[in-house]
Amino acid sequence: MRALEFKSRIKNNQILIPLRIQSELKSKQDKNVRVIVLIDDSDSNEDVILKKTTQTQFLNGYSDSDAIYDNY
Repeated sequence: MRALEFKSRIKNNQILIPLRIQSELKSKQDKNVRVIVLIDDSDSNEDVILKKTTQTQFLNGYSDSDAIYDNY
């Protein structure tokens, strides 16, 4: 199986296929295909909350006596 990778947007519940990919798919009519959708969730609010919580919990275990290691 050969993979075709492209970036696109979802518009009206449809994934727009670039022209260069469309031309390749025309010769593959009635063939089985596998579609994999990966959604960029880098702006997820949950990720921000998790990072902040992790940082806070880590720093809760930090005491003033640990400051001697800051210069190394």
